[in-house]
Amino acid sequence: MKKNKTPEKPKINIYWIYGTIITFLLGMSFFGGNSSFKNVGKTNISEFERYLNAGDVKEILVINKNLAQISLKEGALSKAEHQRVKSKNFLGQENLKGPHYQFEVGNLELFQRKLEKAEEKGIEFKYEFNTIENKWIDVIIGFLPIIIIVGVWIFLMRRMSGGAGGGAGSQIFNIGKSKAKLFDQNSDVKTTFKDVAGLEGAKEEVQEIVDFLKNPKKYTSLGGKIPKGALLVGMPGTGKTLLAKAVAGEAKVPFFSLSGSDFVEMFVGVGASRVRDLFKQAKDKSPAIIFIDEIDAIGRARGKSNFTGSNDERENTLNQLLTEMDGFGTNSNVIVLAATNRADVLDKALMRAGRFDRQIYVDLPDLNERREIFKVHLKPLKTIKSLDFDFLAKQTPGFSGADIANVCNEAALIAARKNKKSVGKQDFLDAVDRIVGGLEKKNKIITKEEKKTIAYHEAGHAAVSWFLKFAAPLVKVTIVPRGQSLGAAWYLPEERMIVRTEQMLDEMCAALGGRAAEKVMFNKISTGALSDLEKVTRQARAMVSVYGLNESLGNITYYDSSGQSDYNFTKPYSEETAKKIDSEISKLIEKQYQRACKLLKTNKEKLVALAERLLEKEVIFKDDLEKILGSRPHEVEPKNLSDKSN
Repeated sequence: MKKNKTPEKPKINIYWIYGTIITFLLGMSFFGGNSSFKNVGKTNISEFERYLNAGDVKEILVINKNLAQISLKEGALSKAEHQRVKSKNFLGQENLKGPHYQFEVGNLELFQRKLEKAEEKGIEFKYEFNTIENKWIDVIIGFLPIIIIVGVWIFLMRRMSGGAGGGAGSQIFNIGKSKAKLFDQNSDVKTTFKDVAGLEGAKEEVQEIVDFLKNPKKYTSLGGKIPKGALLVGMPGTGKTLLAKAVAGEAKVPFFSLSGSDFVEMFVGVGASRVRDLFKQAKDKSPAIIFIDEIDAIGRARGKSNFTGSNDERENTLNQLLTEMDGFGTNSNVIVLAATNRADVLDKALMRAGRFDRQIYVDLPDLNERREIFKVHLKPLKTIKSLDFDFLAKQTPGFSGADIANVCNEAALIAARKNKKSVGKQDFLDAVDRIVGGLEKKNKIITKEEKKTIAYHEAGHAAVSWFLKFAAPLVKVTIVPRGQSLGAAWYLPEERMIVRTEQMLDEMCAALGGRAAEKVMFNKISTGALSDLEKVTRQARAMVSVYGLNESLGNITYYDSSGQSDYNFTKPYSEETAKKIDSEISKLIEKQYQRACKLLKTNKEKLVALAERLLEKEVIFKDDLEKILGSRPHEVEPKNLSDKSN
């Protein structure tokens, strides 16, 4: 026999409550208006004069100087013409007392004269002028601010609790419930590890977690324990959230997904309550995975910049998260995945073993990984058949997965703007230029003198980098304004795991080539080298105070990778050392500047030819440089141009 299910209690709908209150108030307003649901006949002033002259009128009440209500004598009600106002109403009552008729007075003075003339004739009747105020309307108006405040409060409660329908009462009490979105076998999650190109190391570690949930005996039979949590750490756009989506598609177990900001609320205790509810749901559906994106919203180190006291709401939420993660049993089969761009700001208690047992670093893709990412994002595009994936990967060093997706989309838009039927190689190059440099501004007004200065500046960059062995290979040079820059020299830097001193010095020298060219050709310098100086100063400071690549200071660094030091208030070195650091930075930069000037003076004719070609074409490529400057003379570079400290 089937058991009868207990009927659910009907939910209280807030709109029914609103409707009942409004109906009641309107009903009271109607009663207060002295209508009383009686049969009141409509008449006009001429008929009223006939009734008055016939002696049928008993009483006249003029309300608010506008509406006249007429009550008839009992003898007059027996007349046939007045039977309709005597008949019973829907309550079963006869209208004997009145009022029986009503009409608009019109001109009050004229109406009053008619009444006075009737009195002079000896007709007996009473008349009265009265002003009636609807007290219930005044009550409603008095309570209107309270009604509005209550309505706004209920609306906010419904919005914060995420409910679009149902009763307000139930939604208010659900404010402490978790906002996590559940993905399970019934959810349409199509992302798998095949859709995640590159990230082979990260995929391997995450895939092991998924395999553990699918087949735990394989690991527990050897005495292994399920990891409590895994933290995905990496720069923005590297694919941390995409990797979590792939886990949701592959795991085939309940997957709870939410952001760290979902725990933050204006009410005290709501964040901790949502943490408790989230982990309760996950335990009830174990084996399960919880994914918290941007966990630094609640996982920041406690005690830093805490101006609100020890009972800070964010700290309470973090404490509850720490308690829940540490409270798992070894057989609970619930794993916490989290993602952040800033692992250095997370609380140490959150990062210890037993909570986040693994930290999975999601780095920027290398050359091979970029090629695979391009293959994924180019599938929906109509490209030419001869498109070289290796070439595209080489043109995008330092690009994240999100950047590559943006390049593909921009290339498709550029091709569509040119009315092409397929996306070609040049469209991708234009897309890279658009993303890195900004939009071309060919109509920007530049004087001939400014254009000449820009041309020699960019030619100086190109020439110096061409003659230096360790400078990045040049791709093209342009004097077309793009974004905030008036010109640019585009390089294709090598992907290095480590950088040597000579490599950094050559890059600094090439960056100073623009200002050196202005000095050599015009014996003047301009503000056009601002970005170059910023880059060079940053590199020199890193060499001296971070990497220990300076003989004067020796093998010492003032960099703190833990992020615990606050250099804005205290410096980890003395004033004497600070002066020495500033002096060494200045020496490094000046030495490379003089080196660039010497190179350009030696090759002044080639610099002039390169600048004239640039003024003529506005954009020149590597082939043009080879024709003017010759092949890169790495092996025959003059020794007197090299830095002795290399």
